[in-house]
Amino acid sequence: MSQTVLLSWLMFAAHVLIVLVAAVLISTNRKPSAAIAWILTIIFIPVLGILFFLLVGFGKLPRKRREKQGEVSEAILARTDGLDRVSHRDEWPSWLASMVRMNRNLGSLPMVGGNSAELIESYTGSIQAMADAIDQAQHFVHVEFFILVQDEATAPVFDALERACRREVQVRVLSDHVAQFMYPNRKATIRRFAAMGAEYRPMLPLQPLRGHWRRPDLRNHRKLLVVDSMVGFTGSQNLIIDHYHKKKTIKRGLHWHELIVRLTGPIVRELDAVFVTDWYSETDELLPLDTSPVRPEDDDELVDAQILPSGPGFDNDNNLKLFAAMIQNARQRISITSPYYVPDETIQMALVTAGSRGLDVELFVSEIGDQFMVFHAQRSYYEQLLRAGVKIYLYRAPTILHAKHLSIDDDVAVIGSSNLDIRSLSLHLELSVLVHGAKFTAAMRAVEDDYRSKSRQVVLEEWLHRPTRERIFDNLMRLTSSLQ
Repeated sequence: MSQTVLLSWLMFAAHVLIVLVAAVLISTNRKPSAAIAWILTIIFIPVLGILFFLLVGFGKLPRKRREKQGEVSEAILARTDGLDRVSHRDEWPSWLASMVRMNRNLGSLPMVGGNSAELIESYTGSIQAMADAIDQAQHFVHVEFFILVQDEATAPVFDALERACRREVQVRVLSDHVAQFMYPNRKATIRRFAAMGAEYRPMLPLQPLRGHWRRPDLRNHRKLLVVDSMVGFTGSQNLIIDHYHKKKTIKRGLHWHELIVRLTGPIVRELDAVFVTDWYSETDELLPLDTSPVRPEDDDELVDAQILPSGPGFDNDNNLKLFAAMIQNARQRISITSPYYVPDETIQMALVTAGSRGLDVELFVSEIGDQFMVFHAQRSYYEQLLRAGVKIYLYRAPTILHAKHLSIDDDVAVIGSSNLDIRSLSLHLELSVLVHGAKFTAAMRAVEDDYRSKSRQVVLEEWLHRPTRERIFDNLMRLTSSLQ
């Protein structure tokens, strides 16, 4: 046997061995579809496939950060009795109590009563509302946003934070490290915080020389602002102008539409607990948790609410379980708004089943996309939904509908930072607020009605006859969703 033939057999044997070892390691605690996608990648492009897997193939944060999450979770569970008192438990649908219990087991935070929850649709209005709340701060302001940029749109918040610092209010700020480099004014933003006296830290920094390394696409996607544990804001909106300073976006005249919720009551301390956890992860400083007694008010206008953090710092896909359970428990109607819909099989099948059960199910997405791969991947899921009777509405250009919320029947809703895509469900740190209240849900329905009036409905027959080029891109991009 020649040396060339022997070398070929040895290389083949090594390739087979690598594939077998990879199959065992990759399939451990991983969805079969994702495992198969990774194994096929390694079979056909072994060197690049292995390198790519080592770079992005691990979907959890480092052990030290997960241990910090567990430490804070234990501290939260040990807090003052009474946090789980709710105002309208007798009005809950029969399935809600078990879901609240599931959320507490997953995220450690209870359902609390005595809260107000106000939806804010206006992009500039939400920024001004946050600035107004900051101007009332007496003790501290906690700011945490995936994208945080000083520009003409966010000036009211930055100016209010500067005024707070002059009043000797403690201002702490977090924003995602990688996202900083994707938008302008990074250095100017950081210098502004330093000049005003605010404490700023980047979240999930990628700094290998300083020992900060992890899978690069594990990002902190949360958006929240807390003032004195009295007023809080969360939702889909980043702190940046509504065209994100993207040249192509500005040229096309695109802008983002968001939905924010303003919260008061005991739920704000739960929102702050999420910031405390993230601050501890980045600084090793564990801020005190609010343990003052909870006295929910007996007022029909107030709602029960629960914060559910999720992400690779937890052992479970918390938000995936929440969304799937809500869809499965719906009795009449489901309305979902998600700018990026590339779902886990669990979510897709739950929606298809809901449609088959005869429920009124609707999905709001944008007519156009700002991310080529995601935009085409999500379109590949539409046909199955349409055949099951799910109504899909495309919010008309030039607006990117970036809001993220879900309403069930007449009295349960969720709003937060999480998309219904693989990244938000498994790879990103996210934040969701579960709310029980008929008036709040009615307000969200009014928002959804407005979306519907500004959208065009997808018709199955027309969808099946979309251009061949689009169908090819849709189906090809769908394959990328399993590489996680």
